[in-house]
Amino acid sequence: MTLPLKTNMALIVQKYGGTSVANPDRIQNVARRVAEYHSRGDQVVVVVSAMSGVTDNLIKLAKDIMPLPSEREMDVLLATGEQQTIALTAIALHALNVPAASLTGAQAGIVTDVVHTKAKIHDISPKKVRELLKQGNVVIVAGFQGETPEGQITTLGRGGSDLTAIALAAALKADICQIYTDVDGVYTADPRIVPDAKKLAEISYDEMLELASLGAKVMQSRSVEFAKKFGVVFEVRSSLNENPGTIVKEETKNMEGVVVRGVSLDKNQAKVTLVGVPDKPGVAARIFKALGDATVNVDMIVQNISHGTGTPATDLSFTTDKPDLLKAQKVIDGLKKELGFRNVIATEKIGKLSIVGVGMKSHTGVAGKLFETLANEGVNIDMISTSEIKISVVIDLAKGEAAMKAVHAAFIG
Repeated sequence: MTLPLKTNMALIVQKYGGTSVANPDRIQNVARRVAEYHSRGDQVVVVVSAMSGVTDNLIKLAKDIMPLPSEREMDVLLATGEQQTIALTAIALHALNVPAASLTGAQAGIVTDVVHTKAKIHDISPKKVRELLKQGNVVIVAGFQGETPEGQITTLGRGGSDLTAIALAAALKADICQIYTDVDGVYTADPRIVPDAKKLAEISYDEMLELASLGAKVMQSRSVEFAKKFGVVFEVRSSLNENPGTIVKEETKNMEGVVVRGVSLDKNQAKVTLVGVPDKPGVAARIFKALGDATVNVDMIVQNISHGTGTPATDLSFTTDKPDLLKAQKVIDGLKKELGFRNVIATEKIGKLSIVGVGMKSHTGVAGKLFETLANEGVNIDMISTSEIKISVVIDLAKGEAAMKAVHAAFIG
């Protein structure tokens, strides 16, 4: 299923990820695709990521100099990755005699808050984008970045280019938003892990939001949240072929017939356990406020009675993204003396396995079937989290892929 094109001129926002612009050949491939849309009279805004590997290399360069570099300077550094790509894409379009102009996030009118490396978009004033489109240009915008009202460069964090594209589509009232990646669409599981995974023709915002937040690599959750809030219907499709992709839109009645829409495995999680935390009011609040102030995103939380301490105490565990682990440990170390807990245990050897489906709201026995499947695979469950349309469990990372295959076979086939 593909989005219908209007018979008259359409305004299209397209986003191309790092693998789609990984080298000059792929950038030229993107330019040829964009040129086809432009040649039939469509107005095209192209949002691009940094070339594959560039951002990681920039991070490595910084950390070779300092393990925890200034987040402000990291934003200045990382923003250069997308700026390379917008210029190269514009040059590739010029080579095809297509008028094109590149814009940084700031030039495109993307205004953010002041949280470096994880900024949120506060406003978009795409006046310059509209002017360039009116002049007949393809407009190429650097994803993943913006600027504060005071003119500070910021980056939007993981999946920031998707967010840029969705936000621009909303601000411009685009007819179509297409998210181009290296896969054909949204699958019932990562096909690189589960060969039997099936491509979905459509998926609801809520299902996509859960899958994105649970580690599915096609989209990041903030982008889907933004699309749902502003009603931006978008299509996830491959930049490497012409196959139709997956439409992400509002939930429809027929979607409830499918109990589990997808299975995800997030390998990017870390777990921190505080042993012997004093069991008294305000302690948990102090811990998680400090983590929040340090912009550490906490996901699952479990608290258990700690035995053998002689005084009322609990063991408090939480999960966070691996890149935030060092920051989280630094915060916790600073609280240890103040709060008086005995020990801190941190591990990156966990995975978060999840099943998602709007049909779970109207079907019973889903949790039992999940736990039974994992038990049959000899997989122990460490933590559990649920919502109306998802169940997540933390398990041993070494057993993650085998568990994912078994769960997919049990629910989807």
